[in-house]
Amino acid sequence: MRPLAQFVARCARTALPALVAGSALLFAASGLAQTADITRPIVVKQKKPKTTLAKFEGTVMHANPAQITVRGKANELAVRTFPLSTELGGKMQRIIDRGGYQYGDKITVLYDPGSGVAQKIKGKPSKPV
Repeated sequence: MRPLAQFVARCARTALPALVAGSALLFAASGLAQTADITRPIVVKQKKPKTTLAKFEGTVMHANPAQITVRGKANELAVRTFPLSTELGGKMQRIIDRGGYQYGDKITVLYDPGSGVAQKIKGKPSKPV
């Protein structure tokens, strides 16, 4: 064997185990760093609750200070009764005192989709009879 080949073989036999041990130590250390990250809490953004109101367009069938019944504009068979919020109930009483919503008035009800409570009514009430 040539002296250069002998030198390379001897270096490979001594350096290779040290290189493998060093890389194993390096990978183990990086693994420890990853496990330390697991102990910290993960921050997750919470979803904001929807504050948008849903719309229901249609014509009035019946209205009083506590609730309003509306037939759908798009689907004539869709009839919904909405309880009124406390604020809207007070406004509805004032509207009823002036004549109120009559059968056939076109309105849009803005309501909370979760509870189904009407928050706002858009549309003109009829003239008093």
